[in-house]
Amino acid sequence: MHPAWSVIVFTTVAGAAQGLVVLLALCTLLGVPMAPALVSGSLFLALVMLVTGLGASFLHLGHPLRAWRAVAMWRTSWLSREVIVLPAFIAVVGVWWLTFQWMGTSAPWLKALPWLVLALAALLWLCTAMIYACIRFIAEWAHPITIVYYGLMGLASGALLASAGSALAGETALARGLVPLTAVLVLGAWALRCITLKRNQGLKPASTLRSATGLPGTPLVQKSMGMSAGSFNTREFFHGASAAAVRHVRLALHGLCFLLPALLLAAVWAGGPIALLPLALVVHVPGLLAERWLFFAQARHPQNLYYQQVS
Repeated sequence: MHPAWSVIVFTTVAGAAQGLVVLLALCTLLGVPMAPALVSGSLFLALVMLVTGLGASFLHLGHPLRAWRAVAMWRTSWLSREVIVLPAFIAVVGVWWLTFQWMGTSAPWLKALPWLVLALAALLWLCTAMIYACIRFIAEWAHPITIVYYGLMGLASGALLASAGSALAGETALARGLVPLTAVLVLGAWALRCITLKRNQGLKPASTLRSATGLPGTPLVQKSMGMSAGSFNTREFFHGASAAAVRHVRLALHGLCFLLPALLLAAVWAGGPIALLPLALVVHVPGLLAERWLFFAQARHPQNLYYQQVS
């Protein structure tokens, strides 16, 4: 598939914001000591990221002014459900931030907001992942691992963001306390991504040129992409990158998204300087973009069997 950068930005930025808010909610429910300025700043940052992601999602629409119509198919469409859940999640995070700003911890409904945040974040991850996992003819996506991976990747990036934010805010004890959890999430997401990459490499199309034409006994060789010039089929259903470029993206995925952040977390865990946590986040961001690009690019639409492959 052809990865749309608006969708890449939306899924990565919104996913990291969800992970950040989920960690704040868990710390609040577990009674972990957090400075009020850190909580307020983290909630505000999550709000900005969520709104940015929502704005980016409009960029790949043909008619952005008609986006509101997407909610009409909520009974059958996971995209419609995501369109409903995302603004609801943003609203709850906004209420949490405003309540914390104006009333501190004295608001009677403040205890219920973390639970609501956890429920909506899980539902939003489910809706986003199911948009792809429900497409049965794209075998790279149509698997329960897609659902688990979206949530785990969001938690890992959100944990890196929370750790780096705590370090920058001077909350050394909290930052070091988050390091083991962050390391487990990053390594878990890496392991799951390796499993999906291995699985996707072994997938074979259910249809072939022989089965499509009904000529099973005739050797068939495709000599052209199916048309004399480019079209919607060739632009939107194939990424167009060379095999070397895809290999470089895969290396960035492993090295920047997972390996280097894990090594930096291990260094902090072993007593290294807390300043390594923001560096881990900086390294992670381009790797996360590479990971999400490959998630879309690796998906092989069945039509590419006829429009893209040439001898």
